[in-house]
Amino acid sequence: MAIKNQTISFVLDGKIAEIDFGRVGLKPTHTLLHYLRSLPNHKGTKEGCGEGDCGACTVVVGEATGNQIEYRAVDSCLVFLPMIHGKQIVTVENLETIVNGKVKLHPVQQAVVEENGTQCGFCTPGVVMSLYALHLNKSKPLVKDIKDALSGNLCRCTGYNAIVKAAQKASVLKESITIPVKENNNTLKMLHLINKNKSTIHIETESKNYYKVFSTDEALVLKKKFPEALIISGATDCALRVTKKHEVIPLIIDISDIEELKKIKKQKEGYLIGASVHIEEVKNAVKKNFPALFDMLSVFGSKQIRNMATLGGNIGSASPIGDTLPVFFAYDGKIVLKNLESERTLPLRTFIESYRKTKIRSDEIITHIYLPLPKDGVFFKSYKISKRKELDISTVSAGFKLELDKKNKVKEIVLAYGGMAAYTKRAVATEAFLVGKTWTESNIMKASLILEKEFAPISDARAGDEMRRIAAKNLLLKFWLDVQV
Repeated sequence: MAIKNQTISFVLDGKIAEIDFGRVGLKPTHTLLHYLRSLPNHKGTKEGCGEGDCGACTVVVGEATGNQIEYRAVDSCLVFLPMIHGKQIVTVENLETIVNGKVKLHPVQQAVVEENGTQCGFCTPGVVMSLYALHLNKSKPLVKDIKDALSGNLCRCTGYNAIVKAAQKASVLKESITIPVKENNNTLKMLHLINKNKSTIHIETESKNYYKVFSTDEALVLKKKFPEALIISGATDCALRVTKKHEVIPLIIDISDIEELKKIKKQKEGYLIGASVHIEEVKNAVKKNFPALFDMLSVFGSKQIRNMATLGGNIGSASPIGDTLPVFFAYDGKIVLKNLESERTLPLRTFIESYRKTKIRSDEIITHIYLPLPKDGVFFKSYKISKRKELDISTVSAGFKLELDKKNKVKEIVLAYGGMAAYTKRAVATEAFLVGKTWTESNIMKASLILEKEFAPISDARAGDEMRRIAAKNLLLKFWLDVQV
């Protein structure tokens, strides 16, 4: 291991900024939101919910990829400070420019003003930053793109019509809506300069040790040495343990900047997806070949959450209501686990053993998820029932697969459910009944009677057990309606 390095570097306000955790007294789980608000000129980033639900704290993160910078909106309340090492942070204060001694608003800001897109103003900086990120990536966004970008920003004063109009207006303004080229080039040089050094960052405070690593081997050495360490990449789940439960996490290994785990490789027979690839990137990559997964990822949190959350984290958390797992069951996805000595691949259908418990060993990390390309003529569907369409936890989720023979009889069927048990489970008895049966409404109704008794869901704040049973049956019927041949 390298000599202990407790300093992170990043670009803020057009120059390289540094935080030496050994001197400033900050904890490594201090969030970007609280850091920005501690600075004299960055009070525009607001704290609303502190859990990624309101978007008031939205900032834009720039990351060097080759000779360009990729920008994405994120919730700064869920970002631990070491995660911003080697990146550019853009806040609402950075959007204005000074022309002839006068402050000139960015076109996105100006459009919000002209379209009366703000009232109380608390949520406005976050809204502006979400729209700014949108316009950096899409010069002429459609209404659906605008609404998707705003799905993680709550506004209870203005309403969204004015904000959507402002987004449309900003896209036709003559002024450039990107960061000036000169500044962009300078920023790229600074990012490359910071990222030349790939030595492990080890931040040690009184009660915490935080390791930020840049290679899989480094991560595996540490995991063997510290089997109790928490592995993070996007941290959208575990950050809540700090921000809401005020939990002290004593040992963290941050793998978010291991390049080999941030890539999607399209192979001859399937996709190999790195565990640290952001959900939004996965969503865009799988649209053509895995439409059921695309549909589920489209309602996975908000754009800001998808820009941080990772597949490895979502699967590794083994949540009973994890949105991706039922779909991976249907697609027969596999998980790749690695330690210092070996690598093994397991079916995701068998990876989860019980509530929040998986087959991963204490010295292993998740490196990839493998999705085999589906055969022609096989039907896949995903469904999510929740109180809100976007940015909500599932009440019941499902991933279904169906293969019929030439006589319209069920050759293979997978009925995987989330929210119906302590972990994602298949309705094996219902599947067994349907195999060999003709794909008819009558047989589906008979299967529903079996399905109703197959699970023992709990009642909680989202729904009662009876509602979940009814929903599970209705989703099976909906699947039959959606698959008519």
